[in-house]
Amino acid sequence: MLRRAGSHSADEADPLLSLVNLFDASMLLVVALLLALAGRTGLAEIAARLSQQDITIVTNPGKKDMEMIIKKGKTIERLRPADADGAGYGKKLGTAYQLESGEVIYVPDPEAGR
Repeated sequence: MLRRAGSHSADEADPLLSLVNLFDASMLLVVALLLALAGRTGLAEIAARLSQQDITIVTNPGKKDMEMIIKKGKTIERLRPADADGAGYGKKLGTAYQLESGEVIYVPDPEAGR
């Protein structure tokens, strides 16, 4: 029997399509197993414990793009260095002295509390 060339679509003749379907099914199985494993090991409990703790994270320490992320309770604060070093206004709080031994002693200024 002779078949016409236009009677079958290109998708029906491609043997790789069955492999693609097997790959999709295996990916679904892997995702289901990961979800079951996550529920079994109590990852939700670990996340709940971490959410109750106060955490401080320093990213890129000592570099220009350094950042501190501070989490206290439910508030999260991001601290980035200012563009200008020591810029701004302030008041003298006291004096620091370095002893011969290398130890540094800070003496608060009695007028600073006013």
